[in-house]
Amino acid sequence: MDLLLPSLRRWHRPLMVSVLLFVALMLISATGMILDDRLLQDESVWLKPMKFGFAFAMYCGTLAWLLTQLTKGRRLGWWLGTVFAAGAVVELAAIALQAGRGTFSHFNAGTDPITLALAPIFSVGVGALFICNVVIAVLVLRRRDADPALARAMRWGVWLAVLGTVVPIFYLVTGIYPRTVTDANGTQIQMYQGHGVGDPDGHGMPITNWSVTGGDWRVAHFVGLHGIQVLLLIAALLVVLSARVVWLRDVKVRAQLVGVASLGYFGLFSLVLWQAHRGQSLIHPDALTLTAFAALALLTTASVLFRVRQAKTIESETSHACV
Repeated sequence: MDLLLPSLRRWHRPLMVSVLLFVALMLISATGMILDDRLLQDESVWLKPMKFGFAFAMYCGTLAWLLTQLTKGRRLGWWLGTVFAAGAVVELAAIALQAGRGTFSHFNAGTDPITLALAPIFSVGVGALFICNVVIAVLVLRRRDADPALARAMRWGVWLAVLGTVVPIFYLVTGIYPRTVTDANGTQIQMYQGHGVGDPDGHGMPITNWSVTGGDWRVAHFVGLHGIQVLLLIAALLVVLSARVVWLRDVKVRAQLVGVASLGYFGLFSLVLWQAHRGQSLIHPDALTLTAFAALALLTTASVLFRVRQAKTIESETSHACV
């Protein structure tokens, strides 16, 4: 477990500082949602910074841990983590500022001085975070001495995060939605893009506020970015269970199960991305989407059961041989 949870002193400090800032932003945003009744397209102006604060706190915390696992390129990894932390703080500060002003952050083509000054953060800044993710992914792939299950979870997870970061590019290459909308101050704002397909400003789902009227790229963006937490949690759970389940003590078995989970999660990411591209809401799947999901679930479950049966058989044969 020391491998999974090294001393907090080893965790990347700038990233951990950013996590504390994002938690503070969440608390401020939650207070704002209670005390401030301004709405931006039927949702509190403070909902977006609260959601981004949560997502970035989770991801930066994971990244701070991930960098402790590097055996090569640690110095480069430290600088990349620092750049990522700084970029994330700047981006969320910009989102919070626009929320406080009662206007839009992303896709805002307004000409007021503040919006113009912040615009590069939502374009160039995203590219910088993406590059940091890619290089960190390469550094993680260079590690060869980690626990096989943990290594597989890290590698698949970091590449899923990279793919999740790429998803916003789909906003720009699959359709442009210039339009005029009204902000919380009653001001008409020009928007140059949206996050939805069929309904660029779609929303309505509880908590996430993803679209209920069309496809929403934010679903795949979220699934990809947080795949690393899911896979690391699975790897950690298998380690815990191995204390009671004999056949899980084989590192190869745990690695195989993490591999199956990784492929299944990648399939889920691909499925929700495809669903959004077809202009379909996550909660209103058609027969084709349901069939694809059922096939994915069946294949993943069958693969897990096959690996479990195989591991139990080997463990049983080994036990009998010893006797």
